[in-house]
Amino acid sequence: MSVSKIDLLNKQFSRRMFGYSRMEVDQFMLELAEVLGDTADSQKDMRKKIRRLEKSIKEYRQRDETLRDTLMSTQKMVDDLKVTASKEAQLIIDEARTKADATVQKGHNRLAQIHEEIETLKRRRSQFEVQLKGLLKSHLEMLEMSDPEREKAEELESKLKYLKKVD
Repeated sequence: MSVSKIDLLNKQFSRRMFGYSRMEVDQFMLELAEVLGDTADSQKDMRKKIRRLEKSIKEYRQRDETLRDTLMSTQKMVDDLKVTASKEAQLIIDEARTKADATVQKGHNRLAQIHEEIETLKRRRSQFEVQLKGLLKSHLEMLEMSDPEREKAEELESKLKYLKKVD
């Protein structure tokens, strides 16, 4: 049973000799006591429910705070990892470029050395050709010369051989 404010204001008791009917008032008081008791119990249950819900809200807020902190920490860690990875990648690239430059420089140096060796060999070849031509020319002249001249030529040739050995 429920009793509202309007019900209370509109309640009429029958009149008797010394006031209102005692039985009606007592009956109404019992009804009111029951309604007030139910309301108090309901209010008590509601307060318990409110406390439980407030506790749940507090727990959810703490969880939310923990999740936010975790997400922020994770984001910071991811950002730090990205920066670290970027730096390491740059170091690897720089090291690779340095090694590549060194390898290219070695190649250029070796190429210059080979060119120098080729030029040295060409000079030696030219010198050898000149000496061979000179030797052949002197032999040919010796063959065409007379004997006294041949002896003189042989002597010159031996001197020439000696000079070649000295070089």
